[in-house]
Amino acid sequence: MKKSKIIMVAAMLVSVATMEAKTSHAQTVATTNRVSAESIRPFKVHVEQQELDDLIRRVKATKFPDKETVGDISEGVPLNTLQALAKYWGNGYDWRKAEAKLNAFPQFMTTIDGVDIHFIHVRSKEKNALPIILTHGWPGSIFEFLKVIDPLTNPTAYGGKPTDAFDVIIPSMPGYGFSGKPTATGWGPERIASAWITLMDRLGYKKYVAQGGDWGAIITDQMALQAPKALIGIHTNMPGAVPADIDKATHAGTPAPAGLSADEQKAYGQLTFLYNHVYYAYYMHSRPQSLAGLADSPTGLAAFLLDHDARSLELISRVFEGKKEGLTKDDVLDNISLYWLTNTGVSAARLYKENNLDYFSPKGVKIPVAVSAFPDELYQAPKKWAEQAYSNLIYYNRPNAGGHFAAWEQPKLFSEELRASFQSLR
Repeated sequence: MKKSKIIMVAAMLVSVATMEAKTSHAQTVATTNRVSAESIRPFKVHVEQQELDDLIRRVKATKFPDKETVGDISEGVPLNTLQALAKYWGNGYDWRKAEAKLNAFPQFMTTIDGVDIHFIHVRSKEKNALPIILTHGWPGSIFEFLKVIDPLTNPTAYGGKPTDAFDVIIPSMPGYGFSGKPTATGWGPERIASAWITLMDRLGYKKYVAQGGDWGAIITDQMALQAPKALIGIHTNMPGAVPADIDKATHAGTPAPAGLSADEQKAYGQLTFLYNHVYYAYYMHSRPQSLAGLADSPTGLAAFLLDHDARSLELISRVFEGKKEGLTKDDVLDNISLYWLTNTGVSAARLYKENNLDYFSPKGVKIPVAVSAFPDELYQAPKKWAEQAYSNLIYYNRPNAGGHFAAWEQPKLFSEELRASFQSLR
């Protein structure tokens, strides 16, 4: 299945004229027009029914593995979780509702450095709203942030003040979602950060802030290091805040250094566990193209995406047991279906191979930084470590709920964190 089977109908505004034209996304079936690469083209999503029918057929034809031999998730995604997911995916899930969620917001396409970038852009009705660019990670997507758009752009409807308002920009990383897939190497976090700076400049913003978790955190740090004048601060919920001695010890598997506080000892244990359980990252870093099965089996793709971190997998397993959590079955399948329907399982994985940065070492960021350490994140960076990593730390907090996909799981809490984080920069 190719992305060419996805129809994306868009209207294009050329310069200040009112001429409208249908435009195509790379590898889509649509009418093409020769336009400036720097144009910003309005965009909507529509997947052909035959692609959805093919997805359901493949899900229903899944050949499952044997049941795990343990009573926990130590061997990976439990068989009963995968079977429950496939049952709902093949019989109850409706992608058209996911399309409606996306198309409820203004979406656009623009070409940066030769790659089409898909993004959501919602302007607040409030005067002097602060622009913020939100960057997702793996195995996430722009779906992570849909629930926070309204609270951020219309804060008075969610317990905030008019002065809390943001303009919200949510791009899909290259190789993810409806953005284009790089056809050559070189698209690491630094280049994506540069593309985001270009995007914000192209949108005309003279002052803005940035936020990210997972890869989004690394890209946001890189934006800060490139230090465009317009970027006045960043927020991260997965900070690059691991001291060099801690990083060395956790990789070596040695005991924790003496003199650590309780928070630091907890974080040390979390990091040690993390480094010994992110096998997916090692494989994507070395041989992403060999993950060809991700383009052939939707249920296999789902299993690979679900096995990201223990807390998230446990949460999603409870969701498919019918328990009420911060995410729903539809939330989970919206994200997985996006990977399948755009055939981005492998192209998204390439980011791990493109990366040459240390994920968690201090970055030397000088502009104001805000950190939210959510309790179920991969690790909770202690405030002391955050202060060492970010010399201009203006906000640090430990919310009482939320995990790796904090904006998705806890949109109200996440929105409140962003309001508090950037209050002093308005």
